[in-house]
Order: sequence, then C-alpha cells, then structure tokens
Amino acid sequence: MKKITHSLAIFLALALGLLSCSPSPSSEENVLETTNQLGGLALYTLRDSMAINPKATLKAVAEAGYAYVESADYADGKFYGMTPAEFKSTLDSLGLTAISAHMGMVTLENADQLIADLKSAGITYFVIPVPPMGMFTFDPATQTLGMKGTAEELVSIMNTIGEKCHAAGLKLLYHNHDFEFKPLADGTIIEEVLLEKCNPAWVNFQMDLYWVTKAEANALTYFEKYPGRFKAWHVKDMDQEGKFAPVGTGTIDFKSILAQKEKSGMEFYLVEQDQTFGLDPMEAIKISHKGLIDLGFD
Repeated sequence: MKKITHSLAIFLALALGLLSCSPSPSSEENVLETTNQLGGLALYTLRDSMAINPKATLKAVAEAGYAYVESADYADGKFYGMTPAEFKSTLDSLGLTAISAHMGMVTLENADQLIADLKSAGITYFVIPVPPMGMFTFDPATQTLGMKGTAEELVSIMNTIGEKCHAAGLKLLYHNHDFEFKPLADGTIIEEVLLEKCNPAWVNFQMDLYWVTKAEANALTYFEKYPGRFKAWHVKDMDQEGKFAPVGTGTIDFKSILAQKEKSGMEFYLVEQDQTFGLDPMEAIKISHKGLIDLGFD
C-alpha cells in the first residue's frame, strides 16, 4: 500500500472538528442559473478557500454545476463561521442544498445539540467520519489510520447516536477509510461488524470508494452481501500511484460500481478529493464534474 502524505493529518483534524473558519462577506443574493447541475461535492475538497471566503467559494461550487454539498466544518454551533440559519440561507440563495455533514466531534453528551443544529441548517444526513469519542488513531510516523477499542464499542456508540438521529428525523451514516475493511489480528473486519450489528433502522453507511479500493476490498462484494446499506458514496478516483485523482481520470471502475447503485442503496453521492497534488482544487472539482457526466452519474 502506498503511504498517505502528511497533509492527511490536517484532514483528520478537520474531520474531528478541531479547526474552525471565519466567514468573509459576499454580496451574492440571488439563486444562480446553472446548467448540467447534478451531484454533490464534499466541501472538504475546498477547505482552504472555504476558510478564506466560504460564500464566494459556495457560489463557485454552484457555478461548477454541483447541486448539493456536504459540510466538513462545524465549531461552536456554526458551519464555516455561519449560524445554521445563515448557512442554510446562503446555500438557498445559491440554489444549493447541504444534504449531509461530517460531524467527527460528536459525543454522547453533545449529540443532541449537534442534531438540533443540523436540523436548523436543513441537513438530513448526520455522518460520523471516523470512530468518535477518542477511538480514532493516526500514527504520523507510518501514516497509518486505525482505531482503539473494540468494534462492539463502536457499534454501541453508533446505535445510541443513530437512535437519537432517527427520533429527530435525521439519518445517521458511518463513513469509512481503509482500516475498517482490513482484517484485525483476530480476523475481525470492523466494517462487517458494524454492518451486522448496527440497527439498520438507525444506522447506515457512506462508502468512500477510494478508501475501499485502497484497502483492496471490493465495493460490489459489499453491495451484494449487505444490499441497501450504503446510502451515500464518496466518489474519488485513484491514479496509477495510488494517489487521489479527479473522477474519471484514474483507475477505479466507476461504471461497474454505478451499475449496482440500486443494490447498494445509494441515495446520493459526493465528489471528494482529499489532496490535489498541485492541481488547483477548484479546477479538480470541475474535472470531476465532467467525469460524473461522462460516466453516467445522474
């Protein structure tokens, strides 16, 4: 397996809600006229520009043709420095919808407040991007992602938060990286324990197609074994060196995966590219949007 670059540490901090941004003003007031508007974008891809001027960046996302977004920044009750109501209003003015949010900072104690803020922002899917509450591990020396504690403990946390989300009218998803698909020393595969023991009425999954591939697992095998459980996809490609790449420019067989979208249970999908390796992130999302169209996403 190729090593993950050190900048992934920044990703982990953001995913856990350790960093926050302040908004810059924008004069945009009207819904944009866009063409070929389809699919979603995980805003983590544009984290740098979202930190400088989130409103202008969101305008550019709409102009690039995306229909909805996933938040990756929440701190002190705000999304990208905006109150939930302001965040929703900004998106409404641009013809965008926040469909989901990565909320890695969730605990059993703050879950109710986070749920309330997602509802106020008009967000439907509460996504837990890594094992929460101190269970997630990252070794900077080896660039290795992992988890401490047991899969059963993670199941308990997911079911508890999932029940809260369900009662509030939200949907809880768990987002994978590679380690959840790799057998532990005793043969346990964390993702399979979650799929088998989390209540499907409360907890489902956001499959990151890059990380599944990185783990040398097969998305189609999981769709067949656990049909209907993968309500969302992160769509990102992998180049010949194993690095993140714009959709349609790499080696992942998205057409075969897309052919099984109904079996998977996919309700929405989001382009994401954790790192762009010298390519401007805004240009990367435009290339990926064209890739979505060429591959037949709708």
